[in-house]
Amino acid sequence: MKKILLVEDDPNLGLLLQDYLQLKGKFEVVLCVDGDEGLKAFNTQQHFDLCILDVMMPKKDGFTLGKEIRKLNQHVPIIFATAKTMLEDKSAAYDLGGDDYITKPFRIEELLLRINALLKRAAGNADDLTASKETKFSIGQYHFDYTIQIITFSGNQQKLSTKEAELLRLLCLKKNEVLTREEALLSIWHDDNYFNGRSMDVFLSKLRKYLREDPAVEILNVHGKGYKLLVN
Repeated sequence: MKKILLVEDDPNLGLLLQDYLQLKGKFEVVLCVDGDEGLKAFNTQQHFDLCILDVMMPKKDGFTLGKEIRKLNQHVPIIFATAKTMLEDKSAAYDLGGDDYITKPFRIEELLLRINALLKRAAGNADDLTASKETKFSIGQYHFDYTIQIITFSGNQQKLSTKEAELLRLLCLKKNEVLTREEALLSIWHDDNYFNGRSMDVFLSKLRKYLREDPAVEILNVHGKGYKLLVN
């Protein structure tokens, strides 16, 4: 049985989600009412397969909690839930290492679909990391270690967010070939909507900045198709 950490300060919504996910999703759900309690549960419980974090909470907001959880575990899937709809908030959620973002009010059935998709991807990523040797890449004069999410250049290290690392890994796996925009969005965000596309554009800009020291390395926009990591 998969174990979920649910941090929600609305007691009615929290209990509703807990009951539904335990009944319909057949998950074990640990419910916490604020960020401090959520962090304590993450530290003291043996293992969580996924976290659902409300953003607007007392004591410790969801973004702060997500950042602290990501320091403890780089791979556990995190879903942020909030009433905010600003693009900046969505970008912040992904930049902090979040895997998905759902806006309140939402249908519980949609949340369950997103949970199942993330758990399926997490299982696949675990298999890939175990079976594949391609977690370390040479990009011109750069070295990229996907497992620890670090780019190294001339002895200097650049730490990547989870989304940045996933996007760079896809580009590396298709080096000098076109990575379609749809392929990247569906693989990382599971949805190729406008907001996710804008978020990905932000991450691509950051990756270009990280790789700018080597003139032989370039991330190209391929009009109407996607992107290409070009290494001469």
